[in-house]
Amino acid sequence: MKKVLVANRGEIARRVIRSLKKMNIATVAIYSDADAKAPHVLEADEAVYVGKSPSSESYLQQDVILKHCLDLGVEGIHPGYGFLSENAGFARKVTAAGIKFIGPSPEAMELMGDKLSAKQAVKGYNVPLVPGVDEAITDVTEAKKIAAEVGFPILIKASAGGGGKGMRLVNNVEEFEEQMQLAQSEARSSFGDDSVFIEKFVTKPRHIEIQVFADQLGNVVYLFERECSIQRRHQKVIEEAPSAVLTPALRKEMGEAAVNVCKACNYEGAGTVEFLLDAEHKFYFLEMNTRLQVEHPVSEEITGTDLVEWQVRVARGERLPKLQDELSINGHSIEVRVYAEDTLNGFIPDIGSLNRYRRPRKDLARVDDAFEEGMEVPIYYDPMIAKLVVWAETRQEAIDKMVKAIDSYEISGVKTTLDFGKYVMLHPAFQSGDFDTNFIKYYFEDPTVMWEAYADEKAALQAGLNQVWNDLIKKANKDAASKSIHSTWKMHAH
Repeated sequence: MKKVLVANRGEIARRVIRSLKKMNIATVAIYSDADAKAPHVLEADEAVYVGKSPSSESYLQQDVILKHCLDLGVEGIHPGYGFLSENAGFARKVTAAGIKFIGPSPEAMELMGDKLSAKQAVKGYNVPLVPGVDEAITDVTEAKKIAAEVGFPILIKASAGGGGKGMRLVNNVEEFEEQMQLAQSEARSSFGDDSVFIEKFVTKPRHIEIQVFADQLGNVVYLFERECSIQRRHQKVIEEAPSAVLTPALRKEMGEAAVNVCKACNYEGAGTVEFLLDAEHKFYFLEMNTRLQVEHPVSEEITGTDLVEWQVRVARGERLPKLQDELSINGHSIEVRVYAEDTLNGFIPDIGSLNRYRRPRKDLARVDDAFEEGMEVPIYYDPMIAKLVVWAETRQEAIDKMVKAIDSYEISGVKTTLDFGKYVMLHPAFQSGDFDTNFIKYYFEDPTVMWEAYADEKAALQAGLNQVWNDLIKKANKDAASKSIHSTWKMHAH
């Protein structure tokens, strides 16, 4: 495999290109109008234009991408994540064209891409499942009856997708019909399929995922876990490895369950098996992502591996670089996703140019990014600017290091999630490891609740959160009628 096209953009394209260059593999980038001068385009050996700025007219143009591959003699395609990374149809086209798709088989993608077929596939491998049903439901009356049998509260989930779309929490039978209709409507518009299924709602859940890898020779390993419980809109914003709550025995049990998920779908390459962990430390299979994850750097940092290099080696038919007994955890790593978002206004995307953009020192943090000073954050794609990653020998040292990295990361022109990242790092719940997926709901959407619950930590939090409070005051001055902001302003004044 001497030439690889990266069918993606932004920071993941740069990340993949880095590893390919290290392996002396020629690289081809693709770009849209909005990305004509983007760093990933300039860093590749070759770059080809695939269309207008909207992704539907550029990065999702399968036939255009394949034509460029054939014209340039490309031998492999790395899809990154998002876009075409879990598109079984695209993987089949790539293979049919005599090009290696650097990822799992189309069959594995399809099996794990549908939550119901995934649950059915892992049943025979003794993988714990959330209580509920593993068949698609469209009839409201039948669904209501099943929900009553499972017991409220329950979750209604779209069977064909993820990312929180088509997901509804139902606390009692009276609100069931309305919530199911809303879930079906959202599932239909997002995935073209309104079928749903029902699961018991796990209280105080933690989102723990296991990095897995499989080669073509039958070897499967797990590269330990990532804690991904800090989320907004059911999407992760802060991840760490390892988790603060897993014991060695539980880690081994979850890792072996993740390996069994791989075996259930004859998996190849990099993947992530996601679990919910409840308050009693019982875990349940959630889904499998058949690609490299955004948060893979924290796994690389604690295992000393290059997972993109592993992907290429597996695609070439080589054995995994390390087997299970050769893998171990070294230290602690944390990743903060730096989005162009207004965290004080529901994390909505913020539009603008990076008037100032200065990264932390390389010895302080790893920065996987896609921008340079003066560039505009395109409105057409995900608003992630960078992934800010630190490693240290202990979790507390990693937290301290992340705070320093955030303080030294200079971004102006757009609002970002950096202040929120610092807020989390300094929060007593995060520092103690005693948190779940409701962190933002409990401690950030209504800061007054947090303040009352942690009055003793007022001084420490005040020192670390000056920038957050300053932003809140500015917002309060603009909109004194807003109750939540106004109460926060009064709290600060007090």
